[in-house]
This record gives sequence, C-alpha cells and structure tokens, in this order.
Amino acid sequence: MFVRLMAGAAGLALSFAAGVASAQDYPTRPIAITVPFAAGGPTDTVARTVADAMAKHLPGANIVVENTAGAGGTIGVGKVARAKADGYSLLVFHIGMATAPSLYRKLQYDPLEDFEFIGMINEVPMTIMVKNDLPARNMTELVPYLKANASKVTLANAGIGAASHLCGLMFQSAIGQELVTVPYKGTAPAMADLMGGQVDLLCDQTTNTTPQIKAGKVKAVAITSPKRIPSLPDLPTMIEQGHKDFDISIWHGMYAPKGTPKPVIDKLVAALQKALEDENLNKRFADLGATTVSKDRATPEALRKHLAAEIDRWRPVIQKAGVYAD
Repeated sequence: MFVRLMAGAAGLALSFAAGVASAQDYPTRPIAITVPFAAGGPTDTVARTVADAMAKHLPGANIVVENTAGAGGTIGVGKVARAKADGYSLLVFHIGMATAPSLYRKLQYDPLEDFEFIGMINEVPMTIMVKNDLPARNMTELVPYLKANASKVTLANAGIGAASHLCGLMFQSAIGQELVTVPYKGTAPAMADLMGGQVDLLCDQTTNTTPQIKAGKVKAVAITSPKRIPSLPDLPTMIEQGHKDFDISIWHGMYAPKGTPKPVIDKLVAALQKALEDENLNKRFADLGATTVSKDRATPEALRKHLAAEIDRWRPVIQKAGVYAD
C-alpha cells in the first residue's frame, strides 16, 4: 500500500512538473481565437486587431482567428467551453456573453463558471442608421416616420443575441413602437442589404459602421454613447435628441476554457495588457469609434465583475421583451 501511495504521489508530482514546464514554454504551436460570428463583422475586426498586437508579446506565437457563427454566438462560445484547457483555444466575444443566459433557456454553458477570464478589450458605441433614400435625417424626423409606417419598415440585425439585436430591442422600447425585424447570419450581410436598400434600419457597432457612414453608403441618424465621438463628430447622440436613457456600448472580452493553467493565463493577461498599449491598435480602434479599456480593466477580475453586472442589467430588459432564441 505504501509503495502504491508513493508511486501515485510521484506520478502527480511529475504531472505537475510537466504542466509547469509546458506553461513556461507556452506557446509552442498556433493559438486559435474563436469569434462566434461571421468574418467581416465588428467582433471579428476587434479580434483580428488584438491578435496581431498580442502576437508581438508572446515570443514565437502564431495567433489565428477562427469564425464559428450561429445561434447568436452560442455555438462558437460552446466550442471554446468544451475545448482542451491548454491555452491554445481562446474566445473573443462581446456583450452577448452576458445576454445569452436570458435569451437561451437551454444554454449549454455557464458564462461565469465554464471559463477562465483574461480581460476586457474595448467598449464600442452603436450607430443607428437608415438606408440612404429613407426620408429622415435625424431622430426627430425618423420616429414619426417609423410610427406611420411600422408595418412596412424593416429593422435588420445580425441574429438573435447579436449586438444589433440588443440595440434594436432598446431602440423599439425607446420609441414605443414595435417594428418588423429581419435577422441575418452576421453583421456583414445585414449591412450589405442596408446599403442596397433591401432593409430600412440597422443599429450596430461603430467598428463596423464607421467606414460605410463616412463613405455615404448609409445614413446615420444617432450614436448611442453619452457624448459624440471624435471619429463621427457631426453625429448627435440619442440623448441629445431627447432619448435621455438611451446609453448602450458594446464591450468585448477575452476568455479561455475553464481549467487553463494559471501560468498560461498570466502570460495571456500580460500580452493583452501590452497589446492594448500598442499605438497601431489604439489608432485602429479610435478610427472605428471604439475606446480601449484601461489596464486595470484588462484583468480577469475586472472582466468577471463586469460580466456578472451585465448579466443582471440585461435580464429584465430581455424578459420584458419576451424574446427567446430557443
């Protein structure tokens, strides 16, 4: 019995030592960041920008972005939750991490319990846009038009649970009018149809909408941040236009599967924090209207706390709307 116990203890010790050595050598092969939406959307843009910057601070790292779209992001999130906890499978996701528990009654993962937290990345305001030939230039003109044409106006979104879907829920509540919603599989096809005039209205993140607004391909009527942003200085806020409680920003965070070794998480946290100081990254985010979070928010503790608070914030909004994705 004593010999067996000693052998077992020795095996555990060797396993622990191997784990520490592995963490010290990390990374030794490509790291995959899953984006749970289609390529070309705002979360994809954030992930690729961060991946490029983080790779500079993880010697020998090759970081690739993989798009696993569907079911409001929950398919991709579930994939990472079930992945091997070795630091080679990561997740970049937005506010949908907080809203999925209310939108899905049979969610296959627990956002607070099934992941290790790395840190927040940025916060992104939303823009409310209409197709160019819709006869409204601001909220004062838009609201009466929507009320008079509610049965015909189409409000696009990138799918149930997407940022554009959440913004659309708040928008309909703010104007006191339900609209015909058209879900897409991602922001890119929704934006394409808005530019083509197939849908009338879309609310989405500045990371994806700023270039189209500046190019005049769509008409922006409001931004959802408390103040105007430098990249779109002429675009008034919803608050300025009489909707005093309309303040919504989409935040992004980075996660790893539960059980990922702490030394690996520590390396990833350090790389993320250095990446968020990168001049090119900050310029890219600023050009797109996004705000990089401060270093004290790019931590596991800050992300966990923020996620828990956002789950509590969005639960009553979604329950009131009576919207479920399953």
